[in-house]
Amino acid sequence: MPSAPTIKLNNGKEMPLVGFGLWKVNNDTCAQTVYDAIKTGYRLFDGACDYGNEKEAGEGVARAIKDGLCKREDLFLVSKLWNSFHDKERVKPICKKQLEDWGLEYFDLYIIHFPIALKYVDPSVRYPPGFTYENDKVELGKATLEETYHAMEELYEEGLAKSIGISNYNGGLLLDLERYAKHMPQTLQIEHHPYLVQQDLLDFCKSRGIAVTAYSSFGPQSFVELDMQSAKDAPLLFDHEVINAIAKKHNKSPAQVLLRWATQRGIAVIPKSNNPSRLAANLDVCSFDLADDEIKQISGLDKKLRFNNPTNYGFPIPIFA
Repeated sequence: MPSAPTIKLNNGKEMPLVGFGLWKVNNDTCAQTVYDAIKTGYRLFDGACDYGNEKEAGEGVARAIKDGLCKREDLFLVSKLWNSFHDKERVKPICKKQLEDWGLEYFDLYIIHFPIALKYVDPSVRYPPGFTYENDKVELGKATLEETYHAMEELYEEGLAKSIGISNYNGGLLLDLERYAKHMPQTLQIEHHPYLVQQDLLDFCKSRGIAVTAYSSFGPQSFVELDMQSAKDAPLLFDHEVINAIAKKHNKSPAQVLLRWATQRGIAVIPKSNNPSRLAANLDVCSFDLADDEIKQISGLDKKLRFNNPTNYGFPIPIFA
């Protein structure tokens, strides 16, 4: 059974380099999917309030532990603070609710999902709350990112989160965070694929000892089904001649090549699949190496093309403008 190598975070914790992303995993299959992924060898699961499947993910974890497939300490479980809970007094209560949903005492990593503060929505009214407040309108909150980050640091100091991180931050926000952080984040999670390389941001994180996790490693693949026009207009990476030529040379799938392009450069990945053979193949992406020129060829496909942008979903929050 393959298992992923780990990377050491700046607080000494070890994080698997390959995990399983829970975005768009259906509620009715999520518990079984998590269970099967643990059985395959996955130990990192990347969830979020916004995915709406944390209870089911926790059920899969609980059954795997009960059946002796793993122990809690073998797992690296990740969740995220949603935009509606950025006010300092909201952070700990929602984290505790999410822990309860998972059936956990702590998260191995808890992340600020977006650098966006939205108006608070009580979980009893709507959960997960999504981007809109009432009447499908986006209403911004008043919390600063500094206020929210200090509340995250409290979770870290109290042990509710063994590590903390941010997601969808750019270099400017990271430079600002450095000014006020008591504890630098352990990780930054960003959209990262050959069409959006963000090398300057990667270099900056490396200089500060912040580990990077890539989401949407397959580029437009995840967004075509969301009917996103920019994804439809972009050539699928699985069909790209450069990716396919390298995959053929190594006798690997295009997906494995894309994941290895990231992991060989020290970037963690969180793909998902419901197919048992692809589950195993995605996990086993550190058993071969790409040549330096192959890595350069793949990086050379950069189009600065971002898919996971609030404006692409019709929300007037241009955080990447």
